[in-house]
Amino acid sequence: MKIAAGAGYAGDRIEPAVDIIRRAKADYIIFECLAERTIALAQKERQERENGGFNPLLDYRMERIIPLLRENPIKIITNMGAANPQAAAAKVAEIAARHGLPQLKIAAVVGDNVLADVLANPNLPTLENGQPLSNIMSKIISANAYTGASGIHSALADGADIVITGRVADPVLVSAPLMYEFSRKYDDFDFLGKTVAAGHLLECAGQVSGGYFADFDSGGKKTVPNLWDLGFPILDFRENGEMILEKLPNTGGLINARTVKEQILYEVQDPANYYTPDVTADFSQIRIEEIAENQVKITGATGKNPPKNLKVSVGYTDGWHGVAEISYGGRNCIKRAELAAEIIRRRLELYAAPQKIRIDLLGVNSLYKSHKIAENSDFTNLQEIRLRVATHTETAEQAEIIGREVEALYTNGPAGGGVRSSITKVVSVVSCFLPRNTVKQAIHWFGGEK
Repeated sequence: MKIAAGAGYAGDRIEPAVDIIRRAKADYIIFECLAERTIALAQKERQERENGGFNPLLDYRMERIIPLLRENPIKIITNMGAANPQAAAAKVAEIAARHGLPQLKIAAVVGDNVLADVLANPNLPTLENGQPLSNIMSKIISANAYTGASGIHSALADGADIVITGRVADPVLVSAPLMYEFSRKYDDFDFLGKTVAAGHLLECAGQVSGGYFADFDSGGKKTVPNLWDLGFPILDFRENGEMILEKLPNTGGLINARTVKEQILYEVQDPANYYTPDVTADFSQIRIEEIAENQVKITGATGKNPPKNLKVSVGYTDGWHGVAEISYGGRNCIKRAELAAEIIRRRLELYAAPQKIRIDLLGVNSLYKSHKIAENSDFTNLQEIRLRVATHTETAEQAEIIGREVEALYTNGPAGGGVRSSITKVVSVVSCFLPRNTVKQAIHWFGGEK
C-alpha cells in the first residue's frame, strides 16, 4: 500500500502534493500541519472567531486538490483541523460540492481538546520545569492531548474519503490507515511500531527528501539536486512491515540512506523508546538499505506497550513581544550598531516597567552568542549590519516603547536607517500528562450527498 506526504508543516508548499496525486497512484496522502504552538494559536483564533481555528491554508490546499480527485481517487488524512476540525470539515464539504463532488464523505475527528480536564487539575506538574499548572491557570487558553489512531481508523472503516483531525500524534496520520488496511489489532505492538516508523519518515515531508539535509561540504555528500522542485516522499508499505521510501521520477531532492537516517533520528531522544499514544516504538534495530537511486528499504522497526499517560500541550498567554530593527552600513558599521544598542539600553532604563531585552547583530551573533566580535577578524570587513532589539513585556503599551525608541535613532543616534518594528501577543506552550482514559474521540460527518 502506498502512502505519500503532502505537507510537513503548517505553511508547506502545495505543488509536490498536486504532483503526487496526479502521478503517484498512491492510496493515501497525508498533510501534517500541526506543531505545539500552532494549535495554541489556533485555539486563540477560535476564541476570537467561532468558525475559525483551522489551518489558514486549508482553503488554498483543498481548492487545488479536490478537483483532482475526480480522475485521481486518493484518500486524504490531515490534522489541518487544528482547534476546529468540524469547521474545517464543513469548509471542505463546501469546496467539494462546488467542484461537483458532493458525494465525498468527510470525517472530522474530535476529542483531543482536554481544556476542561486540565483546568480541573491545577496541581498537574509541567514537564518543562515541574511547576504546577496553577502558576499559569488564569492565562491558559488551550489544552490538547496527543491522541492515537483509533478515531481515524474508525472513520476510514465507515467509508471516509477525507479525514480531518485536531491534535493527533504526528505518525498517527500514517499508522491509522495502515492498521485499517492490513486489519491489524492494536495489541500487535510489533506491527504498530513499524507503522510509527513509517509515519515518522513521512511526517516532515520534504525534510526526508533532502530539504533539511542539504549543505555544502568538500566531498559533495550533502549536495541535493534541484531543491526548488523538491519531490515529497512516497512510502510503499508491505504486509510484513517492510517499507520502500521513494519519490516521483524527475523531481528534485534526494532520498538515500543518509537522508533517511537523519529523519529517523529527528526529535527522537531514545531510539529504543519512542513514545506515541498507541505504542512505544523501538527504532534501535532499524536497517536502512539503498536499493536503487532515490529508493531506500527500511526494516527492523518494532514496538512494545504504549505509555500509561498521554502528553498534553497547554497553551497560555504570556505577555507581548516588541521587536524593532535598524540597519547600519559602510565603515565602522558594527561599532555604530553597538553604539545604537547601548543607547537603547540606556533609554529603556528611563522606563519604570521591567523589560526583558535581547539585542542581536544579525549575521554576527544572533544565533551564537559566543561569537566575540573584537576577536574575530572576519567581521572587520563587514559593510553592513542589522541591529535587532526585542523585548518581552506584560502589556502592549510597554511593547510599543521599543519601536518608538529605535525609530528615534534616525536623528538621535549614529547614522543608520531602514527601521521596521512590530508588536505581537505571545502564546507560549508547556506540557503535562493526563491518563489515557481521559480522552474520548468522536467523529462528525460532512458531505456524502448522493
